[in-house]
Amino acid sequence: MPDTDVLEALLDSWNRNNAITVNLLRALPEGSLGLRAAEGSPTVAEMFTHMHYARVISVFEGAPEIEGGRPDNEWQDERDPARIAALLQDSARMVREAVRTRLESGRPMDVRYDHPILLFQHLIWHEGYHHAQIKLALKVAGRPFGDEEIGPVTWDVWMDKRVRDG
Repeated sequence: MPDTDVLEALLDSWNRNNAITVNLLRALPEGSLGLRAAEGSPTVAEMFTHMHYARVISVFEGAPEIEGGRPDNEWQDERDPARIAALLQDSARMVREAVRTRLESGRPMDVRYDHPILLFQHLIWHEGYHHAQIKLALKVAGRPFGDEEIGPVTWDVWMDKRVRDG
């Protein structure tokens, strides 16, 4: 595979990660955004907005030329799933653009990360961690997802072998 395919695969992996995160949000049963995995833990809503915050602050610090500004509320208890989805879509675009432009220019991130790809890797790991916390909060509340229910919009997104033109 040519090197240009590697960049496309990396960008695709980030797109898939965001799709999984937004799919999880959209699959939540009504009233689940206020659930917590344990006493004193953040709500499901706060975990989603924290993921958005982590994305935006990483871009703000590491590639400030990307539009988006500094986020102001890391643990916002937003209860509108459509608003959270819009935040996640916007921050996913910012991260993708930051990594793509830094790779194409040969510039490292300004803060943290020895290489721009490490930003993707860190955020994917971070969001997987919160994905598990969200599923645990649902389980604790007696609303667990079965694999047959959540798998097609999460795990299957990672494993979908896409046919590319050309």
